[in-house]
Amino acid sequence: MARLIDLSHEIENGMVTYRGLPAPAISDWLTREASRARYGPGTTFQIGKIELLPNTGTYIDAPFHRYADQADIAGYSLEAVADLPGIVVRVSGTGRPIDRARFTAHTVKGKAVIIHTGWDAHWRTDTYSAGQHPFVTKQAAEYLAESGAALVGIDSLNIDDDKDGSRPAHTTLLGVGIAIVEHMTNLSALPDGNFRFFAVPPRVKGMGSFPVRAFALCP
Repeated sequence: MARLIDLSHEIENGMVTYRGLPAPAISDWLTREASRARYGPGTTFQIGKIELLPNTGTYIDAPFHRYADQADIAGYSLEAVADLPGIVVRVSGTGRPIDRARFTAHTVKGKAVIIHTGWDAHWRTDTYSAGQHPFVTKQAAEYLAESGAALVGIDSLNIDDDKDGSRPAHTTLLGVGIAIVEHMTNLSALPDGNFRFFAVPPRVKGMGSFPVRAFALCP
């Protein structure tokens, strides 16, 4: 029997994903009490309202996030973000830079390459955003791009070193249309391979990033 494994953080009012960026504001647009006047006796509804920066929780980046003339979130085909064969590259406890050698033993062509760093253990703490998170080096990103990875996901603050303003991993991967999923969680629950990966955003035009419900389907 197949099972589903959730790989996403919950989004809630006021939470901080990336220090310095606005937190989501979630509230009622229509409360259940106020809805009583709109519907029949005993029938109530709630309609919510959310003000949300797209870089919140577990989210996917599209090429438009880095390149003004490239595809945005709405431009992703389902084939690019859903039902992808997945593999996990485990680098927990090996230091900050995740270099090329971590990937060369794996067949990445056409696969969602999910990088398990364990950094999600610090989610919503000062440590998470303190500038010591694991990141993918430029050489590793070039290897993934040249080898034809379909998508790269990571359970860290950023796939790049946030001290490096050139953002080489984003630049390299998005430059060849490889989707990036950041701020993942629960990667220890995944097998090393033999699963299908999904990270589907809504079809929102003009956005370079958007939250996803990332999950895996495991046999």
